[in-house]
Amino acid sequence: MTKAEIQQVKLRFGIIGNNEALMRAIDIAIQVAPTDLSVLITGESGVGKESFPQIIHQYSRRKHGQYIAVNCGAIPEGTIDSELFGHEKGAFTGAIGERKGYFGEANGGTIFLDEVGELPLPTQARLLRVLESGEFIKVGSSKVEKTDVRIVAATNVNLTQAIADGRFREDLYYRLNTVPIQVPPLRERGEDVVLLFRKFASDFAEKYRMPAIQLTEDGKQVLLGYSWPGNVRQLKNITEQISIIETNREINASILKGYLPEQNNIQRLPALFGVKEDKSFGSEREILYQVLFDMRQDVTDLKKLVHEIMAERGTVANPAVAASAYYTPATSTVVPPVTSSVPTIIHPSVKPVTPVDDDFQDTEEYVEESLSLDEVEKEMIRKALDKHHGKRKSAAQDLNISERTLYRKIKEYGLD
Repeated sequence: MTKAEIQQVKLRFGIIGNNEALMRAIDIAIQVAPTDLSVLITGESGVGKESFPQIIHQYSRRKHGQYIAVNCGAIPEGTIDSELFGHEKGAFTGAIGERKGYFGEANGGTIFLDEVGELPLPTQARLLRVLESGEFIKVGSSKVEKTDVRIVAATNVNLTQAIADGRFREDLYYRLNTVPIQVPPLRERGEDVVLLFRKFASDFAEKYRMPAIQLTEDGKQVLLGYSWPGNVRQLKNITEQISIIETNREINASILKGYLPEQNNIQRLPALFGVKEDKSFGSEREILYQVLFDMRQDVTDLKKLVHEIMAERGTVANPAVAASAYYTPATSTVVPPVTSSVPTIIHPSVKPVTPVDDDFQDTEEYVEESLSLDEVEKEMIRKALDKHHGKRKSAAQDLNISERTLYRKIKEYGLD
């Protein structure tokens, strides 16, 4: 594909930039379009992955067929099978009529599955069957139906890690990843950042009927040095903010820095790939073990502090009394000790152990025995819900889990 042909595609789909990796991604999309191969588009959130399925569809033999874009992460787990594959009347509560589903509607066309990494495992199995044989079954039906659909998927999730965590099927990954397209993040696109800023500034000047903002030389350096965690989407939002708010149409470094989050307002550093800390409940057991480990460390520190205080006062007569502190992340009560002036922390649900000189129970072991992993998890979820006044979306973000997982956990622990 020549540069002139790629340039035409960029103009048609509103893609700005001359970065080599971006040009390569466009070239692959055009080359694979005439085939029926499945394509997996990867890249960070906000890089513009949604443009590539449209390129593939418009340059394919299916361009006159249906093009349906589906955000898999926005559909609740209980209804996603119905949305994708349809359902029969009476298949479940509320199914007052028959539904065709996206795979039925897009027969002969293209389906774009955005955030495909958010699909639940049962739905992944259904999708794999469509990819392998073009067959699917509606919810509540026993009749096998056929569809001729081109599937293009996209994700910002590390699917290799998701496979290792048991959250994504390996066989589905290889069927989707027949042709991979990697969209580069904005921080790696060099001068494209300045080009995009100019384009957005021009668009907003026309939209709001005002002179376009322009960057000074030091402003350009700040723009190029910023890491842009939100990628093109973040750049567009900031450009719009500046266009509306600033009366001075020349934007220098000082003005621009005022619109950039401070924690990211640093010079560009080398990006690390393949290193991502998994704090989701896809590895919940590991997280809960870490919580217990941290609690043990806190108890050890507390014991040491009590010993030091008692030693300074010269009153450590009974080490069991000095070490009788029980710690929990839940609400605790401070009560006077039996034989010491140092307060003892006792959880309401734990009976105090009578101190014995010869047979003293280690506090760390007691905490491990009295708290189960499920109790800790339940308490974490309950606290997050209380903190956000029952708003599940905010609680899920605070816990670093998806809303779908939070709904399941709330039902499992009877917190609703």
